[in-house]
Amino acid sequence: MKTHVILLALGMAASASAYAQQPSMVDSLHSMKASSTKVVYIDGKPETEEARRSDLDSIKKVIGDFYYDQFRNFQDPDAPYFLFMSKEAGLALGVGGGVRLRAFYDWNGAMPNNSFAPMQIPIPPDPTSMKHFGTTPSGTYLFFRAMGHNTALGNYQLYVEGNFTGYNGRDFKLKKAYAMIRDFTFGYAASTFSDPAAEPAIIDAAGANNKMGVTSLLVRYMPTFKKHWSVGVSVETPATFVAADNVDTKAVSCWMPDFAALVQYQWARGQHVRLSGIVRTLPYRDLKTGTNHNRVGWGLQLSSVTHPVSNLTTYLTFNYGKGYGGLTGDLTYGNYDLVGDPNRPGTLYAPAAFGWCAGLQYNFSPTVFATIAASETRYLPQHTVAPDEYKYGIFACANVFWYITPRVYAAAEIDWGQRKNFSGEHRHANRANISAGFTF
Repeated sequence: MKTHVILLALGMAASASAYAQQPSMVDSLHSMKASSTKVVYIDGKPETEEARRSDLDSIKKVIGDFYYDQFRNFQDPDAPYFLFMSKEAGLALGVGGGVRLRAFYDWNGAMPNNSFAPMQIPIPPDPTSMKHFGTTPSGTYLFFRAMGHNTALGNYQLYVEGNFTGYNGRDFKLKKAYAMIRDFTFGYAASTFSDPAAEPAIIDAAGANNKMGVTSLLVRYMPTFKKHWSVGVSVETPATFVAADNVDTKAVSCWMPDFAALVQYQWARGQHVRLSGIVRTLPYRDLKTGTNHNRVGWGLQLSSVTHPVSNLTTYLTFNYGKGYGGLTGDLTYGNYDLVGDPNRPGTLYAPAAFGWCAGLQYNFSPTVFATIAASETRYLPQHTVAPDEYKYGIFACANVFWYITPRVYAAAEIDWGQRKNFSGEHRHANRANISAGFTF
């Protein structure tokens, strides 16, 4: 089964490459957004026509880099409305932000928070919380990005982004802060194990329930060869989620970084196939013997985003591993990196998990599109677990987005989720979302 889905992903990517020269409607929307950017020269415009043309090309490249970042998700900021440019176009500073508002209505069992995650569907249902209406400005953001070039550093950029997604979905929280110098990235950025561009457009904040939404302090080296091949390796700050009971077992401080890598083939901007992996050290203490132990966790992900024809976009991800639950979707709501072995008190092991997501986006025009998506995460422990333990979750959604202007959108979405426990008990829940946003 796993071999079949991998071959399917590769087959779709290969067929899509034949259309690589054909601009997609997604690219057209990016061009419309980029065209709305206002350039402010801070030390005077270039004086000659040749210099103006060269300046215009540099500006287009700078703005294009905002939309074709290797780790850019659909919900990430647009290029800033105001771009401050030096006369020689050697340095550009963008200051931008966005306001996002979302209203949602749950029925057949309300979720305990603003995000819709199958893991959190209550079994049995709470009769006092079967329906719920809520609103949130969570996801509203501010950011700064400086991009430039000089002889010593080559191409470089600095990026800082903060979101109002903290306490109660309103407190300001740092989301990203990194520097990129040539092929190196230093700072708080999306993990090399993730592929945000291969995630379909979803209104709900939780997104696909197999999503690798990890951000960590890292150092990454990611060069591109012959325009089509990219490889990346990184050292990343770990964060483990260990199911220690503090009676027989106890969590131990992380002492080894995570190591992640990827290889990617891209045949056009915004279209690629990527294989990524991560290796982790997962320490714990056996309180019965008074000894420390280290388990090895690992994960693999195959992902792709393609435009088979100009108005169609496909998104696919498949991931599998052991001891990587703290990095992925539904399993981040629990402690699934290491769990107890019921046959050996004082012993923890790294359980397996598998996830997939498939999405299809159809553009009626560059500014109006609809998306359908489905995803699943399965927990695959080696030993018997409690009957009420999560076995798998399924998430599906359908939405439509309308960009009234390149900077203003309205959207609506229906979400459906199901949770099943190892006992066989299962429940589903539903949510309707409406959302509006403005970026600058």
